[in-house]
Amino acid sequence: MPEELLAVENLEKHFPIKRGIIFQKEIGRVRAVDGVSFVVNKGETLGVVGESGCGKSTMARCVMRLLDPTGGSVVFDGQDITHLNRREMMDVRKKLMMVFQDPYASLNARKRVGSIIGEALEVHKLATQAEIRKRVQELLDVVGLNPEHYNRFPHEFSGGQRQRIGIARALAIRPKLIVCDEPVSALDVSVQAQVINLLMDLQREMGLAYLFIAHDLAVVEHLSHRVAVMYLGKIVELADKRALFARPQHPYTEALLSAVPKPNPRAEKRRIILSGDVPSPINPPSGCRFHTRCPYAFDRCKVEEPAMREVRPGHVVACHLREGPAVTTAATAS
Repeated sequence: MPEELLAVENLEKHFPIKRGIIFQKEIGRVRAVDGVSFVVNKGETLGVVGESGCGKSTMARCVMRLLDPTGGSVVFDGQDITHLNRREMMDVRKKLMMVFQDPYASLNARKRVGSIIGEALEVHKLATQAEIRKRVQELLDVVGLNPEHYNRFPHEFSGGQRQRIGIARALAIRPKLIVCDEPVSALDVSVQAQVINLLMDLQREMGLAYLFIAHDLAVVEHLSHRVAVMYLGKIVELADKRALFARPQHPYTEALLSAVPKPNPRAEKRRIILSGDVPSPINPPSGCRFHTRCPYAFDRCKVEEPAMREVRPGHVVACHLREGPAVTTAATAS
């Protein structure tokens, strides 16, 4: 049986909208993440996909506690970290690291590579300066860079090399889980392949777990064990990658997969073009949030929000077209 590492239950993150200069009044809320539940097991990669603005990155930052959740819970390695303060989070951060989307903005331009990668070791007082230097040089070699790059600055590297530095920084204190927020979206295709293969090799060697956020469905299919599909702050489908890519159950997932190009043009499936724009998270639609763009929507979709239901073992979906027993906890979707 898989061993649970991260359990997220009904996670919410709402950003208040205020009016006024001196006397501010809240006039609304941006519901960026609105009731998300999932589990990541040890040594597993959970891919998260969805359109821009669906709340993927906000959810990742709440898991990392870079943002304080509005509601719900985050349990990591058996410990509820939802309401831990900054001092209490210090021990947790030894086991939970992040690779950011932009390899240009996520590295401090004023620091040398050795200082960037070894910073976590120094902050947590896990090694002496001599040991830190040795560890950093080992990590540079692990991610395919020259250990002699220790004293260089980030501007001396290409985008792919900078992302490798970011990965080395995340590996420095041997974490159990790495949250990858679109780590290859800013890279060339050939460099993407190198970074993805590196992540997979490191997972096999170190037993790492990944929460992998991406737009590119081909990358997610290659790297992930299970996939969660997000739409407007909610997960609408979660399944093993083979089941999801072979037989998607949610109309939104169908539309996303229909947009993936095929190597053989004659094998192209019918492209599903969604009508309208993504609704505003300030005032999401009633009932099913996808009903304003869904080609199969009917009256019930407009008034009743669908529950997550298990359509086959390990495959859950929030859609009135797929009736079955409701799934109410993250653990049942693992």
